[in-house]
Amino acid sequence: MDTISLLALLLTLSAGFSILNHHTLRLPVTIGVLVFSLLASLLVMILNPLIPSYDLQALSRSVLGAINLPTTLLNGALSLLLFAGATQVDVGHLRSKLASVAALSVLGTVLAVAFLAIAAWCVFPLLGHTVPFTWCIVLGAILAPTDPVSVVGMLKRLGLPGPLQAVFAGESLFNDGVGVVIFGVTIGLATGDSQGVTASEIALSFCREAIGGGLLGALTGLIALRILKGQRDTHIDLLTSLALATGTFSIANQFGMSGAIAVVVAGLCFGTSYSHSVFDEASRKELDVAWTLIDEVLNVLLFMLIGFEILEVTPRLFTVLATLAVIPLSVAVRALSVLFSTLPVHLRQWERGRVLGILTWGGLRGGISVSLALGLPSGDLRELLLPVCYGVVVFTIIVQGLTMERVASKLYPSSTLGPQ
Repeated sequence: MDTISLLALLLTLSAGFSILNHHTLRLPVTIGVLVFSLLASLLVMILNPLIPSYDLQALSRSVLGAINLPTTLLNGALSLLLFAGATQVDVGHLRSKLASVAALSVLGTVLAVAFLAIAAWCVFPLLGHTVPFTWCIVLGAILAPTDPVSVVGMLKRLGLPGPLQAVFAGESLFNDGVGVVIFGVTIGLATGDSQGVTASEIALSFCREAIGGGLLGALTGLIALRILKGQRDTHIDLLTSLALATGTFSIANQFGMSGAIAVVVAGLCFGTSYSHSVFDEASRKELDVAWTLIDEVLNVLLFMLIGFEILEVTPRLFTVLATLAVIPLSVAVRALSVLFSTLPVHLRQWERGRVLGILTWGGLRGGISVSLALGLPSGDLRELLLPVCYGVVVFTIIVQGLTMERVASKLYPSSTLGPQ
């Protein structure tokens, strides 16, 4: 299947699922598309043995193989999704909560990896299968980062206080990059490709990717704003922002830096006070509309692909039991990592409880976790860990995503009550 046919198929399916959701379930569009793609995948799995002359599941897998979600997302669409999410963040609120965002993005992600790895390593033998500790760390690295696509989309619906929205969005945007860096280190250790690497070398590599990516994003973002200053052509604004998102991401990857962190910082530059002197109100509005459209189309396509990726999962008794065990563990680990990472941040006791509750239940996983899991090397451990990761992702998007509004209304009945 050529590229245009593949794109036509994906857009047709996503449009059809969106229309079905609008007339039936009436869920948020991304979650509704995910549900219908899951149902379509399950229908293929049920019909496959009933139609022996056609291997429907093999055909579906061949299409998924042509799309190659890990490569398509991690090396392509992620740059646009992260840039779109970053441009929606209130930089003023983010700056006021920078300590919280930094603590959650770095310390919180590292703690989540460690806590989940230890918990999984202890629980898996009880279910009848021992998984090496290094691979439990890999599992933690896959499920530790919250997904910016899921979180930013959820924030649009909730109407939470501005500072809390900035913490939510900032953490999800930055810990995505941190999580990918940690995954790269841990998968090398688990497969033996990084044997002999010292802790200092790992720390230096992490700093180069994270700090280098941030500096590169700030540089390219400011250069782009400087180029755009003084002209009033919205088409040039959009083309330059597209070049900034994709170019920054590619340059960072070429130089061994975190493309995810670089493109987030570049996107945040478009929300600074300097950017307000670059774009007039009309230009800013058209730019926001264009990036909102890009964001929503890519979101729908991504969630639909997440639903179809269940066809890559081979169900076994152990994986079902492990998934049921890891789901509550992932929620508990999220709570502990948020609690311990924000201890140094001054919050009143009641405010700390509310923030802990909302950040814990709002810690959705998504396309990043699925892509990392699909990218695991072939073998028995991939067959064991992939269904677990997939189950956690689907649970957080559907169950936590759909109940988040109720949780938010309980904890923040008035939108004027924000973090102090």
